[in-house]
Amino acid sequence: MSLDALKDSLPDYAKDIKLNLSSLARETVLDEQKKFGCFLASAHAVGEPSVMRALTEEFESKLSPEAAQAAKAAAAIMGMNNVYYRFVHLSSAKDYKTLPARLRMNAIANPGVDKADFELWSLAVSAINGCGMCIDAHEHELRKAGLPTEQIQAAVSIASVVNAARAIVRAEAAVAA
Repeated sequence: MSLDALKDSLPDYAKDIKLNLSSLARETVLDEQKKFGCFLASAHAVGEPSVMRALTEEFESKLSPEAAQAAKAAAAIMGMNNVYYRFVHLSSAKDYKTLPARLRMNAIANPGVDKADFELWSLAVSAINGCGMCIDAHEHELRKAGLPTEQIQAAVSIASVVNAARAIVRAEAAVAA
């Protein structure tokens, strides 16, 4: 399944999502590695098989093997970190903030691609997963790396539209079942 097939599978009420998938795939604020990696990391973060297949087919081959691996690693590591750090942030017991996480996070230190690209993909996944603490941390690192607001916003826009496509696919499957 390709991006066009995914868009065709979405119902008429999701016209805005279809249009946003197209326009974000063509946007030029992000370079291709950043953009395609955001799509791939977001697809893996949402975990909906048809969305993952479509976006993987569309974008993975446009990335180097190292970048594709790093985008998937961003989704994997944020799947863990977003739960842990959301707990630390939301817990009323403040002593958790003083404890080391004791979680392996080697992918963050050595992602195999430009650190800013990995941070951008991690931000997109953190937005999908709703971890405010991680969103703040990744956004801070991206600002330090010199990424402009428009690029950060574009990554989160991609994440939001991929997440919406996932929600629509799941809702339609539930109605059909």
